[in-house]
This record gives sequence, structure tokens and C-alpha cells, in this order.
Amino acid sequence: MSDETDKDATDQEALAAEWGTGDDAEDRGRSTGRDLDQDEIDGLIGAGGDGEGVERRGLLSLVNRRGVTYERLPMLEVVLDRLERMLTTSARHFTAENVDVGLETIGAQRFGDYLDSVPLPAMISVFRAVEWDDFGLVAVDGPLIYAIVDVLLGGRRGAGGSRVEGRPYTTIETALIERLVRLLLRDLAQAFTPVAPVEFRFERMETNPRFAAITRPNNACVVFRLRLEMERRGGCVTFVLPYATLEPARDRLLQGFMGEKFGRDTIWENHLARELWVTEVDLEAVLDQFAVPLGHVTGLEVGSVLTLNVAPDAGIVLRCGNVPMLRGRIGQMGERVAVQVEERIARDGGETDRG
Repeated sequence: MSDETDKDATDQEALAAEWGTGDDAEDRGRSTGRDLDQDEIDGLIGAGGDGEGVERRGLLSLVNRRGVTYERLPMLEVVLDRLERMLTTSARHFTAENVDVGLETIGAQRFGDYLDSVPLPAMISVFRAVEWDDFGLVAVDGPLIYAIVDVLLGGRRGAGGSRVEGRPYTTIETALIERLVRLLLRDLAQAFTPVAPVEFRFERMETNPRFAAITRPNNACVVFRLRLEMERRGGCVTFVLPYATLEPARDRLLQGFMGEKFGRDTIWENHLARELWVTEVDLEAVLDQFAVPLGHVTGLEVGSVLTLNVAPDAGIVLRCGNVPMLRGRIGQMGERVAVQVEERIARDGGETDRG
């Protein structure tokens, strides 16, 4: 029994010495935990993850984080679904081909990162959201450019567009793609109409991403890509909408379903309409208006007579507060003074509803 006790005491002393929890007061006053080796330090701070395709971890993943989180906008996804269906019909009329349109991706990205990922040469169209007073981009990739040019200029069905790497786009190709971009912007505006009516106006076409800067490189943007397929040929078109551009319509884009898009509540509307019909308001019958000195007003007493500059059968105005509402004539009904309403005064100063 004594041998087992001595062994346990020895094990406890060894464990305490390893973790720096011995009885020595000086040892207890300072941290004496085990040292980390270089691999553990690199794993903690995320070093060694600079290679391409290597997932960055540790502290460096927070310090060097460049991505942005996509804020889910339910109504924007509804808009894009409408755009798919509308563009399928429009592109079919535009190309006289069977066109399949599908949404490939939607997400958020830094504007500078997006520009760095655009291959050269490129066709980037800058457009303006008139009602929102801001800009966006439409980028058409190379395969779609050559496919559209091939289709519009009478290329063979099912044949891929001939592409010469590295050469700039010609004036004819630019003009044809500009027609396609105007079609895309028109359909995108119609897709936004039920949510937030807006006009997207084509501004210019750029082939160098450096000249298509519409916002700061660090600003977040919503980037969505549509794919257009025309019998084994086609490509992608990418829309870039900065968050600042969507800000005027953000509240509506955050709505969960189409019934919320205008912020209407039919129950409240019906209740308000019922209450308006039974609301009491005060009407003032204005017989005449004239200016008098303040001294004359302070001198008025009970029994004083004010002379009006109107005839007994002259018209009078009925107003609610300072707003003129009705026009009529004064009369008498029994022992009461009455007013016969003849017409309603419109808010713009015109007269309606005579009778």
C-alpha cells in the first residue's frame, strides 16, 4: 500500500512540473506552459497558405480577407427570374435562333476584384440607372461576342464562332454587341418594373477595364451571370450592380414576396377608408375678408356692427382650415342660416362638380 502511494505522489509531482503548477511560489507567478513548435505557430497565424488553391486559415484569414458577404435580396432573385423569361423571348427575336437563357451565379464581390478578373480584350458597357442616379456594368465575354456576330452575320447553324486570340474587336463587332447590350438593359428595366421602376440608359462601351471604373475598388457589388446558349454556341453576360446603385431600392428588394413590394396592406386600407367616411371636419363659411387697423379691432364691443362689402345674394366660400373646399350661396332654412353648395373647388384652383 505504501509503494502505490509513493508512486502516485511521484506521478503527480511529474505532472505538476510539466505544466508549471508545482509548489514553488516563484514558478506559480510566471507562465511556464510548453513551447509551441514552428508548425503549430504557422498553423495558428495561417502562414504557409499563400499558394494558389490553398485555403488560408488562422489570423491571416481575417487580416487579409477581401471577399464580401452576399446579402440575400429575395426580390432581386425574383427580378432575375423575370429577366430570364423575358430575355429568352427577346433574344429569340433578336437572333432568329432558339436561345436558352439561364442564371449561372449570383453573389457579392469587391469591384476591384471583379475588374481584375475580366479577361482582355473585353467588351464592358457602362450604363446609368436614371432614377437611382448611379451606374452599373454589363460585360459580354468573348465566346458570346463571336457567337452573336456569327449568328447576326449569317454563320452556319451549330458552328462555333471563329476566334482569333489577342486581336481587338472591330467596329462592326462593337456595334452588334451594343445592340445586344441595349436589349439586355431594356429587359432588365422591365424586370425591375414591378419592384422599383427604373430606366437603364446605355452610356458607353469600354474595352479596357481600367476605363470602366464606376465606383471605388473596395466597394461591394452584386454580380450575377447569365448564360445564353444557341445550338452548341454561346457564352455569358455579367451584370455588376454596386450596392450604392441598389440602395434606393434596397428596402423593396429585401421584401420576402411580391405582395410586399409596394408596402400595401389591404386590411389597413379598408379600415382607413371606412374611418374617413365617418370622420367629422369643421367647415367655415367665409362671407367676406377685409383688412382693418388693429386699433379698430381692439375697440370692438358687444353690439358693434361690421359692414360687409358683399351683396346678400353673393357667393361664399366654404373652407376646411385654410383649404378652400366648396363654393355656394347663403340662405335661410326655418330659423337657421343655411348654405346651398353649388360647386367643388379643385386643389389646383380649378372648379369641378358644378350643380
